[in-house]
Amino acid sequence: MNIWKDDEVKDLFKMVEESKLKKSPLREAFLNHAQKYQRKANSVRNYYYHEVDNLEKDMVRAGRLGIDVKNHLKNKLVPFTKEQEEDFMREIKALTDKGVSVRAACFKLSGGDMTKMTRLQNKYQNLKSQKVVPNNIVKFKQRTLTDSDINSLFLGLVKLIKRSASDTAMEKVSAEKEKMGALLREAYHELSKKDKEIFAIKEDLKRLKLENERLSLNVKKFLMSKSEKLKKLVRNADAT
Repeated sequence: MNIWKDDEVKDLFKMVEESKLKKSPLREAFLNHAQKYQRKANSVRNYYYHEVDNLEKDMVRAGRLGIDVKNHLKNKLVPFTKEQEEDFMREIKALTDKGVSVRAACFKLSGGDMTKMTRLQNKYQNLKSQKVVPNNIVKFKQRTLTDSDINSLFLGLVKLIKRSASDTAMEKVSAEKEKMGALLREAYHELSKKDKEIFAIKEDLKRLKLENERLSLNVKKFLMSKSEKLKKLVRNADAT
């Protein structure tokens, strides 16, 4: 089933728009559409991005489908200014000083936008590696790590490993769920075929039963007819 109907295309773009409004991962929209139309989630995702490019070049078709392509184009990233970089690092530091993780701080500053949050995380790592520090932040001299520092770093590493393992497990569960869904749909399809075959066999049995009854009745009539003829012959013979 490779050909997409207009209703399927419109439904896909509608699901994506609703997902963006709810600030949910787009993969949920792809998965929901795949389950609804019995396609593979990866195929749906690939088709979506390919179709966005097509509709951007064919606004007449986009208008006919009622799709606002602007809602689906990737935002062009505007580079940070030096002042914005310093403000950003200052805000991150203020939050992390309160015990908030960098990831949570980026999520807060992004306003819940997962794409923006990822960009902020990457920006933080880049600035950190470049040692970009706001002008009003005091630089401390490097000191030797204590046992307490090492323990804290170790605990932080353990948390990161657990979080990474949890994310990986969720991805595996999602993939397994999609696989099981496909298997269940296939099993249901096979059961439906078997039900139709069983129904056809039952109908054939009914017809055979009726035919058998008809033949039995004809045999009885034939035997009765023969019996009457035989009795008649006997009576005629006795009469002579």
